[in-house]
Amino acid sequence: MKAVAINAFKETAQVMDLPKPNVRPGALIVKMQAAGLNPFDWKMIDGILDGSMRHQFPMIIGVDGAGVVQEVGEGVTRFKVGDRVYGQFIHAPIGEGAFAEYIVVPEKAGITTAPGSVDAVAAAAVPTAGMTALQLLETLQLHKGDVLLINGATGGVGSFATQMAAAQGLNVIATVSSAEGATRMKRLGASKTINYEEAPLFEQVKTLYPNGIHGFIDLVSQAAGFSKNLELLKPGGAALTTVFVANEEEMKSKGFRGGNFETKGSAASMDKLTELIDAGDLTIPVETRITLSQVPEAILQSRHGRAKGKTVIEIAS
Repeated sequence: MKAVAINAFKETAQVMDLPKPNVRPGALIVKMQAAGLNPFDWKMIDGILDGSMRHQFPMIIGVDGAGVVQEVGEGVTRFKVGDRVYGQFIHAPIGEGAFAEYIVVPEKAGITTAPGSVDAVAAAAVPTAGMTALQLLETLQLHKGDVLLINGATGGVGSFATQMAAAQGLNVIATVSSAEGATRMKRLGASKTINYEEAPLFEQVKTLYPNGIHGFIDLVSQAAGFSKNLELLKPGGAALTTVFVANEEEMKSKGFRGGNFETKGSAASMDKLTELIDAGDLTIPVETRITLSQVPEAILQSRHGRAKGKTVIEIAS
């Protein structure tokens, strides 16, 4: 089968011909139809999980995906042959990833039945970005009418978070870099947009909300920027960063909630996303469709911050 893999950490990913995996107890074989590309994919190439999870080489990469169950192992009860599934396929050993024509995955992994209202390409774009957005908002615990700034709003996580927050009655300020981006984010539910190319973000938010905002999600700032943005918060406000640059002791000393945030993959979160999608409450932003042969170049683009929107790999119809 065709798969995108590496033979050692920090190598350039390449398309390889590898054996189709065999089913094992408690697991299933999924014929992959599509897979979503995320920055975490190249972080895995660099060895971000080395020492915390077992790896095998050649290491097939890829976390997010969607496909059809082709075979089930002994003891599997959640799925049957022919089921459409999607989610985070990451599991131990690292190296049985989603960027392949077939994958073996434990039924206890963060996968669930795919939404019935969208195709595999759209479904594959959802898992990591959608779960991150969902759990960020659950952790912030803001209330209807509160003001939420999303810094890095136009990417996958920000696009989902904007929609979910607006649906909860929050007033979302979304950062953008163009008029086109502003139009798109308002369509997704943002109350206001701020073009950070026109003036510093901090100054613009401070001018609009001199008395402060209730919370912010920061998907892009480094430590100094995140710390500065804390000054935008009302007393008792909340802020989360996915870049892991928060000084949580500083936040506590100033009376703010939140800090560094890490997504916890779960089938329960995937089921919530499925409900939102099938209810028509979530627009899925797929900007670019590629094939397995184009993945190595797409990873390089993502690594250097040149990716535009969500990229999905079409593996099979």
